[in-house]
Order: sequence, then C-alpha cells, then structure tokens
Amino acid sequence: MTRTAIIGSGFIGRAWAISFARAGHEVRLWDHDPQAPDDARAYIATVLDDLQRNDLLNGHAPADVLARIHPESDLQAALDGAVHVQENTPEKLDVKIEVFIMLDRAAPPDAVIASSTSAILPSLFTEGLAGRHRCLVIHPINPPYLIPAAEVVPAPWTAPETVERARNFLLAAGHAPLVMKKELDGFIMNRMQGALLEEAFRLVADGYATVEDVDTGIRDGLALRWSFMGPFETIDLNAPGGIRDYCERYQSIYSRLFPQMQRRVDWSGPVMDEIETARSKRLPREKLRERLVWRDRRLMALAAHKRKSTSEIGD
Repeated sequence: MTRTAIIGSGFIGRAWAISFARAGHEVRLWDHDPQAPDDARAYIATVLDDLQRNDLLNGHAPADVLARIHPESDLQAALDGAVHVQENTPEKLDVKIEVFIMLDRAAPPDAVIASSTSAILPSLFTEGLAGRHRCLVIHPINPPYLIPAAEVVPAPWTAPETVERARNFLLAAGHAPLVMKKELDGFIMNRMQGALLEEAFRLVADGYATVEDVDTGIRDGLALRWSFMGPFETIDLNAPGGIRDYCERYQSIYSRLFPQMQRRVDWSGPVMDEIETARSKRLPREKLRERLVWRDRRLMALAAHKRKSTSEIGD
C-alpha cells in the first residue's frame, strides 16, 4: 500500500484524503491544529456511505476506506515513507515558504511535494529549496473527491520526471490532470472562472440582469453542455463545418463584445450589497453549511450519472 501525506486537514485536505484512500493509498493526516486531523476523519466517516450508494468508492467498503486514513500529531511521522505529499495550508506566501522548507527537509528524498494553492505561483515558495526539483502545484476544484480535474503546475525548475509522476499519480486515483507547460497567475481554471465572474459582476452592477438571472443562465444553460464538454468541443459541435466554421460565423460577435469587457467592477463595492441581499433571500446565511451538504450530494449524483453515461454512450 502506497503511503501519502496530507499536510493541512481542512476542506481541501480532507477531500484529498478521501480521494487518495479510495484509490487504495494509506493516508497520513497532519495539521498545525492538533484537533483538525481527527475532525477531518470524523467528517470523512459521514460521507462514505453516500459515496458508496453512488458507486464512488471504486468498489471498496466505507470501513476499508476509512481504515486507510490515519490522523498524526507528529509531522515527521506523517511524512515517513510517503511517496506523495499534498500541502493544504492557508493561501499566504509566508506560510507556504515556511511549510515547504519543513517539508523539503523532512519528507523522503524521492517524494513528490505538491501544493493545493489556488493562486500562488510555485516558483515563489520553492526557489530556495534543495529539493525544489520535486516540488510543484496540484490545484484541485473543491471538493476533489467529487470533481476530477486538477491542475499540475510546475515551477521553472520542477523536473519533468516530477511532473510525469504527479500526472500518473492523479490518473491512477481517478483524476483528470491538466498539465500546464509553465506557471501563470491564476493557472488555467481560475483564469477561465475569473473571466466568467468578471462578466457576471458587470451584468449585475450595470443593471442588465439580476443575480438569479445570471445563475440561471449558467446552471440551466451553459453548464449543461459544460458538464461533459469543454469550450473548444462545444463550438466544434455548434456549426455544421466544425470549429473553423464556427469562428468564421461568430467571431465578429465576440470581437464586438470584447472592448465592452475591459472594465472591472469592484466586487466589494456597491454591487456587493445587491448580490449579497439576493443570495441571502435565496439562501439564509445560517443554512450555508446545510447547502454545502446538498451541493456535495448533487455532485455525487452527477458523478455517478457521468460514469454511467460514459459506459453506455461513450466518452
């Protein structure tokens, strides 16, 4: 059984733990907060039955998956024997630098050390490390045990062998790795999500649409295709002659829109009152945690549906 280490046991850490344990790995959980690993394991125990009902445990019993997850109070004990280390500490550069110094010193010399950071370039916290060649970013979409995509982002000095090992590790665990050729602010997914959010805020701030209209347009419109096709495949199928035909027909529409999209709306400005009020009417703040459970159960059902559809219709 391959040993993995999860450093930081919050939302992302516990989700990675499920993914790794489901794939058959032994998982050691460590956190700066001594109680966090036990809390993470307790949370994991509450979702495994739902995952099994949706056939999302790779045929393993919930008790067997849970038995592979071990909270650790000692960092060295968590790292000993690990072939893959996944760091999930707060999104602060000084914290990442400090943690990666510790991990590089204490992890086995052949272990891959990956950060789940959403936005910090790997070069900013790995440059001074003796083992910087084995460090990179593996950024998931939350929660990674239900959303397969994960970005593999190398620093300029990350060894190609490290990138390939990370990619193969993710594939074997059922993930869909996006391997970047080089690092870039926002990576891939947050740059695409950011473009969408920027336009969503503009549409509301400028009085063209309500918050619910925007959510409806994605939820009941674009996302239905995007749940099984990317943007390039979408337009490839949206014109009789394929992607070149689509661009010849419709590029002028987007070139006309683009100049209108070059103005930012301050997300924390006056528009926030409107958006927060609208969301609070739809979802009272005290029910946020309850809605998170709903989200994950919907994602389980979607993952099960996609797996069934792939087997019956094709990928």
